[in-house]
Amino acid sequence: MGYEWLTAALAALRDVAPHEATEVLSAPRRLPIAAESAGVHFLTISGRTRAGRPLVVAVRLLGGHQQQIIGAREMTAEELTRFEKWEAS
Repeated sequence: MGYEWLTAALAALRDVAPHEATEVLSAPRRLPIAAESAGVHFLTISGRTRAGRPLVVAVRLLGGHQQQIIGAREMTAEELTRFEKWEAS
């Protein structure tokens, strides 16, 4: 699976380094959840960086095996609780 950054998403990153998002996307355990906003369908991928930082990365399918990273952020407390429960299963 190949990933590319949406230029505006890369410019809008706050408190998340681009390499951290790609670490989550290549993590051995990740939790994908389908989402939609303003009619745009995408996936949120919850996972941990190599250092263990829990992040959510949003991607949309471009076609074939290409995906575009449209955002990345820290998990909320609620998301982290759900993710840790999933990790334990």
